[in-house]
Amino acid sequence: MSNATNYLENEVLDHVLGKGTRDFTSPANLYVGLYTAISDGETASWTEVSGTNYARTAVTFGAASGGTATNSADVEFPAAGAGGWGTVIGIFISDASTGGNALFFGSLSASKQVDEADIFTIVAGNLSVSLA
Repeated sequence: MSNATNYLENEVLDHVLGKGTRDFTSPANLYVGLYTAISDGETASWTEVSGTNYARTAVTFGAASGGTATNSADVEFPAAGAGGWGTVIGIFISDASTGGNALFFGSLSASKQVDEADIFTIVAGNLSVSLA
């Protein structure tokens, strides 16, 4: 996942280059969300999964190395409830469990149908974030 949203790009540039308010601080917590459709990821214009038991799930990352950081523990969503969640085509990282600002996004290497009782898991080390 190497796609930063416009929000994050602007905040990082202003912070590093000394422009704007320079008030960007690392979020206290990060969350992974799932989406089923996308029209413009850079402006966070996608269709987030909705359905019984769906909620963004907390994620932690190890220190970056070689320009990449990876999740340090499994990210396990709760079992999908009645009707499932549909076909997940991508994920995003946000600074809030609801609302908030999307920071990074990316498509899955293969879409995943999440049916009732399925558990969507991203194994530790399988979620990589880099600035390209």
